[in-house]
Amino acid sequence: MGDKAHTHPGAAGRATAADHPTSVRNVVLVGHSGSGKTTLVEALALTTGAVNRAGRVEDGGCVSDYDDMEHRQQRSVQLSLVPVEWDGIKINLLDTPGYADFVGELRAGLRAADAALFVVSASDGVDGATRMVWEECAAVGMPRAIVITHLEAARADFEEMTRICAEAFGGDDPDAVLPLYLPLHGPPAPDGHAPVTGLVGLLSRKLFDYASGERVASEPGEAELPQLDEARSLLIEGIISESEDETLMERYLGGEQVDVKTLVEDLERAVARGVFFPVLAAAPAADGARQGLGTVELLELITRGFPTPLERSAPRVTTPEGAGRELRLCDPEESLVAEVVKTSSDPYVGRISMVRVFSGTLRADQTVHVSGHGMTDRGHEDHDVDERIGALSTPFGKQQRPVSHVIAGDLACVAKLTRAETGDTLSAKDDPLLMAPWEMPDPLLPLAIEAHSKPDEDKLSQGLARLVAEDPTMRLEHNQDTHQVVLWCLGEAHADVALERLRSRYGVQVDVVPHRVSLRETFGGRAAGRGRHVKQSGGHGQYAICEIEVEPLPGGSGIEFVDKVVGGAVPRQFIPSVEKGVRAQAAKGVAAGHPLIDVRITLLDGKAHSVDSSDAAFQTAGALALREAAAEARIHLLEPVAEVGVLVGDDYVGAVMNDLSGRRGKVLGTEQTSDGRTLIRAEVPEIEIGRYAVDLRSLAHGTARFDRRYARHEPMPAQVADRLREEVRVAS
Repeated sequence: MGDKAHTHPGAAGRATAADHPTSVRNVVLVGHSGSGKTTLVEALALTTGAVNRAGRVEDGGCVSDYDDMEHRQQRSVQLSLVPVEWDGIKINLLDTPGYADFVGELRAGLRAADAALFVVSASDGVDGATRMVWEECAAVGMPRAIVITHLEAARADFEEMTRICAEAFGGDDPDAVLPLYLPLHGPPAPDGHAPVTGLVGLLSRKLFDYASGERVASEPGEAELPQLDEARSLLIEGIISESEDETLMERYLGGEQVDVKTLVEDLERAVARGVFFPVLAAAPAADGARQGLGTVELLELITRGFPTPLERSAPRVTTPEGAGRELRLCDPEESLVAEVVKTSSDPYVGRISMVRVFSGTLRADQTVHVSGHGMTDRGHEDHDVDERIGALSTPFGKQQRPVSHVIAGDLACVAKLTRAETGDTLSAKDDPLLMAPWEMPDPLLPLAIEAHSKPDEDKLSQGLARLVAEDPTMRLEHNQDTHQVVLWCLGEAHADVALERLRSRYGVQVDVVPHRVSLRETFGGRAAGRGRHVKQSGGHGQYAICEIEVEPLPGGSGIEFVDKVVGGAVPRQFIPSVEKGVRAQAAKGVAAGHPLIDVRITLLDGKAHSVDSSDAAFQTAGALALREAAAEARIHLLEPVAEVGVLVGDDYVGAVMNDLSGRRGKVLGTEQTSDGRTLIRAEVPEIEIGRYAVDLRSLAHGTARFDRRYARHEPMPAQVADRLREEVRVAS
């Protein structure tokens, strides 16, 4: 940020363990898929000397997106940690997927980081999902900077993209989003596009030429000065307006010249406080080059402008019982508090846990307490156990580089923690603590699966348990009504990755089957039934007769059993048997095999035998009576209805409401929010929103989100019920 004239890659190149929190920077890269995050990470690794050629480590693999699955998917699907070093500072670069289905990996990266780089493609602009993440970061005051990539695109315009970013990210203060450098263009190509070959520093008034493959500093020519001075004045005013020195603006407007050192110091403080958001440009190095355009400037910003872990407000810490606990967080000498931000499996090493240490020091071969709470609704165990730390390492591509310890503020990987899952807290064995979990989106796309074969069935349970342990945005459900195993995912790509991991990592082949909702049955009117169970084949026989009447009840009433037998026609000891038989049959269903609800069943009369009547006989008679009543009645199918809340940008409100109506939904109302969005409340049959997570994303271009909760069961329209019965008949 001081525009030092670096001409060689950073000193150490390969980062290991940090020795103090002030020498650590944790930075997450955010941006839509294809914006160039991974390419930027590889360019930074090359500039720092961490890799021997663009994007490659010693074994020839990529430093990020090294997983075989990412090669097959041709996109990032998981959080990657790439540690590099620059000017004695260890920088933990957290590369996140840009596709919406993997927002859980993004949230983990945000949790582990202290600052964010928003990567914006000059050819694609700012999408709605990126704006939403910016707002999340703004809500917690996370420092941010913007990096514009793909400047080589034919219609790329750095100045125009800076303006777009100021509108998208600046909110009420677009002057807080300003460039620190302007691009320097080389001679036009045959297509008329002039490539960016260097940068001009606005504060230093120096030109940095990357055309040779290394950063070369010089003075700008006369042609660059007018544009430089205009942009420089805007930048100085933007910096001064965020200065903690309230007299500086008055002095500047009065004609006083503010020295560059003061401006740089104010800029660094404003960036670290999250009130000023510099815009930079970056491009990967050309073949044979050692530095990509803008990478040195970006590394200077990270090391000098982004906050240290000491400046971060850490999440709330309690005992496992919930009692509050005060810690001097980010103190290497304090009690240990670390968090598992990512869990993965390696076929050779086993389970690997990426951890962020917030307090204390984590050491190899140390015994720690593992606390996991608050995720039981997604199939995760609630647990408190002690585990021994295995090897500690820092990842670099497929390599794991051993370290002896990890101090507060740093990140590293722990091998073979058998019980720890993503989101768990690691703390001292004699001082167990728990960190408040971070917010994760609810998985709302159901994926019903069955084992492909008997060997797969034997391995399925363990494979699914490992899958949800790694990914807290995935929920495992064993539906007791439909008897289906359901993985709830965030979208189709998320589901594809889950299936691929089951197959390739855990050797489990599964088949995807249609997801079924939990239907119910009820009587459409009053009906009577007689159950006769009389068998005599020598010896002790079976004798039970009962007569019942069934009538529908309002929704939510359940099953009501009434005894109106008079004169002892059914002995007192067998009346509970009739009720038991009736309820057992109701649970099995009376028409299409779905549980019967919302009826009153009245036992009116019956007969018994002094020898042959029994509990089992009257249970059977009760079930037969209910089936006979159902055969004479009109049985309604009841479908579950969900209460849905859709938060969508105002531009898409009409389209979303029309779509909900087309799904047999009933809009209950709308509520305007303060950020240009509308909350739509509606009730929609669950059978109509099985793929709503996918469809809504397409409908609102990724700018909407929704939640759902069960409301009640209500009668299904006759034509829909008939169609469903026909589908079941054909399938069987």
